[in-house]
Amino acid sequence: MEYNCGFQRDNNRFRYRAAAVIVEDGCVLFAGNEREDYLYSIGGAVHMGETAEDAVRREVFVETGVRYEIDRLAVIHENFFNENSGSLKGLSCHELALYFIMKPRGTQELNSDSYTLGVREHMHWIPIEKLPEYKAFPSFMYEYLTTAHEGVEHIVADERV
Repeated sequence: MEYNCGFQRDNNRFRYRAAAVIVEDGCVLFAGNEREDYLYSIGGAVHMGETAEDAVRREVFVETGVRYEIDRLAVIHENFFNENSGSLKGLSCHELALYFIMKPRGTQELNSDSYTLGVREHMHWIPIEKLPEYKAFPSFMYEYLTTAHEGVEHIVADERV
């Protein structure tokens, strides 16, 4: 049995996550579902004993139906947020996520049949220049994709209200 690296105590939730930045033809891939009112990056919880690289490859395949290859680790993201709706309603969340740039395949064709918490996920290719028009997380994605970077970046986001 696989165990996610994370825990919840009272209304506090911690999660260790591996996530993908997938860009094809000027668009970045996000997921969404009918339970949540926002889009989110492709990825998920790292399992106990699993590397972040293995976790992101597994999650990308589960969500897209495609085996993307990792290009490089891009961002270490410490994320603090409170959720007012959806599956995390009422929780004070602390997430540590490693974001990996995936190698482009030259096509946006996917074979997605993914579910999260029993709800069907839908994949969305969003033109990078239109990303600010969407409620999409992580919030750093537009700025990251439109500026130059060297090495691995550490980004802390505190969106608690």
